[in-house]
Amino acid sequence: MRYAGIVGIVAGCTLLAGSAFAVHAEVKSSAERLKTGIAESVKPAVAIANDAEAPYCTPKFKEVLARVIHACGLEGGAARRGCQPADVKTLASISDDDFNALFTPLKDRGGVVMYDDGSEKLDDDGKKMLEELWVDRKGARYFFIVARASKTGTPDFNRSLSHKRANSAFFHVGDKFKEPDLDKQVGLLWLGNEFAQLGKEYCEWNVSRKGKPCAAEAINRSAFVSWVDCQL
Repeated sequence: MRYAGIVGIVAGCTLLAGSAFAVHAEVKSSAERLKTGIAESVKPAVAIANDAEAPYCTPKFKEVLARVIHACGLEGGAARRGCQPADVKTLASISDDDFNALFTPLKDRGGVVMYDDGSEKLDDDGKKMLEELWVDRKGARYFFIVARASKTGTPDFNRSLSHKRANSAFFHVGDKFKEPDLDKQVGLLWLGNEFAQLGKEYCEWNVSRKGKPCAAEAINRSAFVSWVDCQL
């Protein structure tokens, strides 16, 4: 009888300790949610490179990619459609260096759609490039359209112009291919002229106006378009 009582006391202490641990864990989790607004269970997992993916899908690349996807409306049910410069810098926490880390490796996968100065109108070469790149999906999940504007004009004007350029590419793909879930596949970023201006070396990319003069000014009034082959 005395032995049974001792066993009962030990069991009770064990249950009490377990309850205390569970309460502590819940309090810690609640504090984390209050601090970050994100439950621990839905935080992005640590990026790991996959041997089956393209060589540019490094952990660093995938880390930046995940931030863009979470911030710019490529998750199911997200209300946000695309990212303007302030969103990219704050919500996605992308610096100029991050931008280069994310898009420079796509040189052989994507292309640069060129626009006339002050215009968002796609010419025939731009439409052809968009169509060819869209068809060349190769099983990829995300297609990025990253529009820019040059230093000419005010920041507000260039932000608006780059938004129109991103939309012109987006709407052309939608009109041409009638994809039912286009919003879930295409990530729009319009960067105005607020991110670092790009150099003439980007003229060596796959540009839509082949055989025509290309300078840094032209590169910075363009839209970078590409499928991204990485798994998250």
